[in-house]
Amino acid sequence: MEYHPENDPKYKGLAVNEGVSSPPLVNPYQKERKKRQSYTPSEYVENILKGNITVLSQAVTLVESQKNEHQAIAQEIIEKCLPYSGNSVRIGITGVPGAGKSTSIDAFGMHLIHELGKKLAVLAIDPSSERSKGSILGDKTRMEDISREANAFIRPSPSAGSLGGVARKTRETIILCEAAGFDTVFVETVGVGQSETAVHSMVDFFLLIQLAGTGDELQGIKRGIMEMADGIIVNKSDGNNIDKAKLAASQYRNALHLFPLPPSGWTPKVLTYSGYYKLGIKEIWDMVYEYVNFTKENGYFDYRRHSQSKYWMYESINEQLRNHFYHSPEIEKELRIKEQQVLSSEISSFAAAKQLLDKYFGENI
Repeated sequence: MEYHPENDPKYKGLAVNEGVSSPPLVNPYQKERKKRQSYTPSEYVENILKGNITVLSQAVTLVESQKNEHQAIAQEIIEKCLPYSGNSVRIGITGVPGAGKSTSIDAFGMHLIHELGKKLAVLAIDPSSERSKGSILGDKTRMEDISREANAFIRPSPSAGSLGGVARKTRETIILCEAAGFDTVFVETVGVGQSETAVHSMVDFFLLIQLAGTGDELQGIKRGIMEMADGIIVNKSDGNNIDKAKLAASQYRNALHLFPLPPSGWTPKVLTYSGYYKLGIKEIWDMVYEYVNFTKENGYFDYRRHSQSKYWMYESINEQLRNHFYHSPEIEKELRIKEQQVLSSEISSFAAAKQLLDKYFGENI
């Protein structure tokens, strides 16, 4: 306690209470936090194959890490898990913001887990702020039912401004999830255009969620995304919105007839459902498995997976070359000089780029 001279007997009629002592800055009852256990790549793989969700999450964190030492471990884990992967049905789910993607995934997941006995992994790409670079990563809060299921694994990942990089990491995460025994994998897109192409290149079935009664339904018929879709579903077909949903579905069916038949030979179907009231869910999954059986019979299922593997090999080469170029110390110095020359109109943008590339390849031959 602090000493108060005012309490001395010579100061009659004056007293200061001693008060309460200051609490310690650190909670004395707090237990020392355990350090996260580290594993060798072989131990990671062993635990993943046993279906250990905690270790699977740690392995995915290594895959997403930018550190070189983490990437080296992650690649070794992926290579060892590769023989145990490829046994799931991979489904990409996209739609405009507000279409009910998260609510639908929750409803689909419960149907798959309880009605069909499946194990589900949900990989959600969450948009990052261009200013703060942060992400909410709040998909679990909108998937209340499956987030409590033992046979479900939900992993949101920030896009961090690089959809290509996140898409590559998501593809690698799919391998780990399949090795852990998940036989159905959902990949939910950001829903802003570019991500659809990346996700389409890593899934077996691409599902487009649309809405009705929000204005001009023809705005939803965007050729690029419509051509990628293997199935279109119109959400919120309930209450007063049922007739509007059926009308929208009819418009989408008519629009699909204008497109050439996809390479799979499958004619995309259009269905209506309600994610909130869980109506029409069974019909959607009958469609998905009908597509899977159809493409496995005609050989397109394996052909698509082989094409995707080849595509991601070239994407990885492009990404590695780009990173190596921009992290070269000589190029970093030269870039600033060329920037100033371009801005002062001493040299054209194309000539500057050619000179930089010539210098880079000259150093690395």
